Order: sequence, then C-alpha cells, then structure tokens
Amino acid sequence: MIVDESESGNRLDVFLSERIPGISRQYVQKLITEGAVTVNGLYKAKSHLVNTGELIDVVLPEPAPLSVHPENIPLKIIYEDDDILIIDKAKGMVVHPAPGNMGGTLVNALLFYCGDRLSSINGVLRPGIIHRLDKDTSGLLIVARNDCAHRRLASDLAQRLIKREYRAIIHNNIKTDAGTVDLPIGRDPNNRLRYAVVQRGGREAITHYKVLERYGEYSYLSIELETGRTHQIRVHMAYIKHPILGDKLYGSKNNAFGVDTQMLHAGLIGFMHPSSGVYMEFLSPVPSEFEGVLTSLRKIICGGKICIIRSN
Repeated sequence: MIVDESESGNRLDVFLSERIPGISRQYVQKLITEGAVTVNGLYKAKSHLVNTGELIDVVLPEPAPLSVHPENIPLKIIYEDDDILIIDKAKGMVVHPAPGNMGGTLVNALLFYCGDRLSSINGVLRPGIIHRLDKDTSGLLIVARNDCAHRRLASDLAQRLIKREYRAIIHNNIKTDAGTVDLPIGRDPNNRLRYAVVQRGGREAITHYKVLERYGEYSYLSIELETGRTHQIRVHMAYIKHPILGDKLYGSKNNAFGVDTQMLHAGLIGFMHPSSGVYMEFLSPVPSEFEGVLTSLRKIICGGKICIIRSN
C-alpha cells in the first residue's frame, strides 16, 4: 500500500491499523516487531512517521483455525426447553470468545452444558447467541438451541419485537421523569475501545428511560432498548451527562461506593416463543452489589425508605 498525502506524518502502527480493516494497533505493533512490515523495502520501528509516496508492505500470517472448547463453568439457567435457554449472566463473564480471549466465556459454558444442541447460524465462536451483554453488565440473555429458533428470534429482534428492560444507577439528578435518546452511535474516532454519538457513519440507536427513584446526586432508572448497539445505554447516558455509576470507560474512574463495574442490569426480557408463538417474559432481580448501592442511597436520602424526589 502507498501512503497518500492525507496520511503523511502518521506513525507507522497508526497508519496500518487505520488502513487494514479488523486489525488492532496492538496486533500491528506485533507484526512490526516480528519483521512482517517494511517501508520501501526497509524495516522500520513502529514510531516511524510515514511520508507521502512510501510503499508499505505487510505480510499477514495465515489465520489459525478457530475452535472453542467446552468448559465446566456454572450457569444460572432461568428456563430451558428444546428451542431456547434463558440465561441470567453474571457480571464479569464475556458472552463469546474472540481472538486473545478464547476461554471462560458464556459460549464455553454453553458448549459444556448443551453439547452440539446449539444453533450454528453465528458460526463456531457464537453458537446459539442471539444478542449479547457487555462483560460487566449482568442479566438476561436468550440462547437458541437450533437454527429454526435462532432465525425466528433474530428476525423478531431485528423487527424490535423483543422487549428488553434494564435497571441502571446514573450520576446526577436527571431533570425529566421519562425521556428518549435518539442519536446514532458509531466507533469513537479518537479511541478505538469506545463508541460515541457520531454525526456521520453511525447506526440508529434509540434508548427510552424512566426514573424509578431519585437520590439527589444519583438517579435509579428503568431503561428500555428499541435498538441494540454496542455499549448503547452507556454511550447515550454519558452523552446526556448522566453516565452509569461505576462505568470507567464512559464515566468517572472513581466513585463514592467503591464499585468497579457499571451498575447496569438486564432485568427483563419478553418475546414470542419461536415454536409455540406464546408470549414469554422473564425477570431477574438486580445482583447483590447493585442492591447494596441502592440500600446505601436510600439510607442516605430517605432514611431507609424508597422515595422519589422530584426535580424542579
């Protein structure tokens, strides 16, 4: 590939991570260190600043065949039949494997529990996975046990027929009792680990919220997703200046409660069963750490009672 004028002055590792789709800057640096990258036929450091017209050659190794192994990891199964499983995922568990993180995931646990009785539509890395939750978001997920169930549930999800409600503790006393954030989300151009509200190239993202309780400097919300973009709730809440408590990526790295992961829980999921067509709805109470924060807030603000403090 040849460096054009607009790219001149970028670091070599930055240039390559932006030019090659689906490749991380860390992996680019590994390639440079291993001698898989040349600039005009010469080996250069990752910090080399590329110039207009330079010829960059990259030798990408053949990808290793992917495989995922069953692991005996405990699962909290709320419901199961021949078509579906409803899983109450603990925070800290990754939903599916990815290069560099091939073990300890929900999929590894499902393979142990279900064997080959999972849908194959999403391939070897995501068998049965209809939708996902962030690693540190707890709560309910639907898993498909066969391809027919998967196709029907995926179609319902795309048509916004699956009901998904979350509970969240956010910073600050939100002004309105209910509202909607309808803003597109895409990759943050300044940080590849984050997503952001973007003006161009983003995907439609719609988040509805309702205040359940107010605590002065914090609010407790019910949040319903109309769309399901990566980090959607976290991005939208941070954008309107109400980041999720404990969310270090989009909010403060420190908080008064000492929680180290976001207070965000997928507490309700409702859908039409893919075979019977009967509407099903499942609930999951917030986990103990989340409930502990709520208890502390109620003691501080309300003397241990639930109260709603209306904003002016």
